[in-house]
Amino acid sequence: MSELEKLLSLAKNAAEKIRKYRFVRIVSHNDADGLSSAGIMAHALLRAGIQFQLSIAGRLDESVIEEVNRSVSRGELVIFCDMGSGQPEIINNVATDVLVLDHHKPVGQSHAKAVVNAHTVGIDGATDISASGTCYLVAREMNANNVDLAGLAIAGAVGDRQLFNTANAFILEEALKAKVVSVRRGLKVGDGDLTDVLAYSTEPFLDFTGYPEKVKEFLRKLELSGNIEELPEEAVIKLVNAVALKLSRQASPEAVEAVIGEVLLLNRELVKNVYDFISVLSTCGKQKVYGLALAICLRDREIVDDALFLTKEHEKKLTLDIRENVEKIHKGENIWYINTADAVSTGNLASTVVRYLHPELPFICVNESEGILKVSARGTRELVSKGLDLSFALKEAANAVGGSGGGHNVASGASIPLGSVEVFLSIADRIVGDQLRKPGKGKTK
Repeated sequence: MSELEKLLSLAKNAAEKIRKYRFVRIVSHNDADGLSSAGIMAHALLRAGIQFQLSIAGRLDESVIEEVNRSVSRGELVIFCDMGSGQPEIINNVATDVLVLDHHKPVGQSHAKAVVNAHTVGIDGATDISASGTCYLVAREMNANNVDLAGLAIAGAVGDRQLFNTANAFILEEALKAKVVSVRRGLKVGDGDLTDVLAYSTEPFLDFTGYPEKVKEFLRKLELSGNIEELPEEAVIKLVNAVALKLSRQASPEAVEAVIGEVLLLNRELVKNVYDFISVLSTCGKQKVYGLALAICLRDREIVDDALFLTKEHEKKLTLDIRENVEKIHKGENIWYINTADAVSTGNLASTVVRYLHPELPFICVNESEGILKVSARGTRELVSKGLDLSFALKEAANAVGGSGGGHNVASGASIPLGSVEVFLSIADRIVGDQLRKPGKGKTK
């Protein structure tokens, strides 16, 4: 049995268990992958006639479990999406049956009725399947007609910057065959006016990002105008070549790969361009308007304009915030880092730096917001191939200062106490140095 077949078997087992319950409590993460995961499960349960209650959480902690336990009874089911694999001691406190549909590296022994996680069958959840992809595999086992939800799974994978290998490749192939998804060649950006798209997209982050007048000058020299999705093929080629030339000067090779190629179009969703779709979900997650994100996933036409307007305004703020913060970054021995406050999105900032400005070392962003220090760290696949494991590095460094952390080897996060930044960064810098000098050392087993 292949790794993919084993994963499909786990999904089938989970689907059979879900069908036995009359009420399900869903808890999912608040990023684009977590929100699309919640959307998939909501569709699947509605279609199966199973009642459910859904909530979104920024992180899984005891307060989430307390809320869950207040809203469930014995004999009901709790499903954790895009979380739960790394916190078995927390989910073991749930007062009823539990399912975990996740793609983070499992830690410890889970008491869940079923765990669907690609890592357990030898597939890399950091790159080859998202939580939404995992939820999709379960949903399609609940009902073959749920193939129309594949677009949400694709969005989650793109939102987590994954590759379309193994499990993701299987989902994409199924989506293309069912015409749920189609492909357009060009820049992997959202649709709309060329000036607005290029000025206020952080993917790619170029020398003119955040400066509309500089973008207009760039386009004037290329003799291009209009909406990006309406450009003729020769204009698309001209634009792609010009952007590739800019990227070649500084960005990581995987940044070029991430920005130029196939744009996936979600034919069953209300926002067709996958990059616009994940921007909407990410914005809703950051703004904590989770109902708006779920309404988009559930295809409520009445809220599309509101969601797109909110997203465009957020993207402008995000772009200008990143432009301001990249001027303040510092270099340690083995990392680039910034200690900032009230950043619009630490994850976007970290990804921008490591992809487009300093791909040679991982980047760690520490952001103080509402009296809490939140950490986001990003690396590249090339650094991971050399031994980088940010999940281990952040978990160890955070634990050392009384915080907590974890995630993926290429992208991870943490929460640490106020006043612990210097010690935390020093420990993380040392661990990353050990990993990159001695590939395989200091990594999770």
